[in-house]
Parts: sequence; structure tokens; C-alpha cells
Amino acid sequence: METLNRNTAPIRMRNYGRIIQDMIAYTCSLPEGDKRRALTVYIGQCMRQKNIAWNKDSETIGSARIKDDIRILSHGQLNCDFEEFEQTLMKRTANIPKPSNKSKKH
Repeated sequence: METLNRNTAPIRMRNYGRIIQDMIAYTCSLPEGDKRRALTVYIGQCMRQKNIAWNKDSETIGSARIKDDIRILSHGQLNCDFEEFEQTLMKRTANIPKPSNKSKKH
């Protein structure tokens, strides 16, 4: 029986999880181009969604924080300073409803 290769390296930012970390590592291995930029935007969207799930009661983080986190996780290899990244994250963040403090009655 063949064994599976698993990534057992420690997770650097637990609020995003191992999948985001692995996605960033894969994106760093790609050459500069449209596919790398599109994956960077997608990773930013996933990170924003993960942060909303992790911090349900707090405000959502801005695109500047996500850019910093991508830079940290990619060891400076991914550049998020392009227009599509900012536009996509800001457009999607505007549609997210704010959490209410009302508790549901059963």
C-alpha cells in the first residue's frame, strides 16, 4: 500500500489554516503572469472569508491587513499591489452584513 505525503509543517497563521498556506506556496512557485495574479486575488478572497468565520463578532479586516498577511506567508514573494486585488476585495467586503448582537430566542 502506498503512503500519502502529508504536509506536517507548523501552520504559521492558524486563523487562515493550512490550505491557505499551501495555496500561497503553490502560487509562489508559478511564474509571473495572469494565472499568478488571479490566484493571488482568489487567495485574498479566501483569507477574508476565513477571517470572517474565525472572528464572527469583530469587524472585518481591510485589504491592507490581507496584503500584509500574504506578504508574510509568502516570504515577500507575492505582490498584491495591483488594481484587481484592491477592487475585488473592497467590492466583496461592501456586501457582507454586519453581525448583530441580538441573541436568538428558541
